[in-house]
Amino acid sequence: MFSVKYVRGHIQVYDLRGNFLFSADSERELREEMMEYAQSAA
Repeated sequence: MFSVKYVRGHIQVYDLRGNFLFSADSERELREEMMEYAQSAA
């Protein structure tokens, strides 16, 4: 599970503990980054 926040025109993603994971400039980039993150965590 992730927490997604929109901040000043970009997207920040946090884990359930509130630790910053990554940011993205668009929803498309967010989906790509989430796929990469999920693959690296597996």
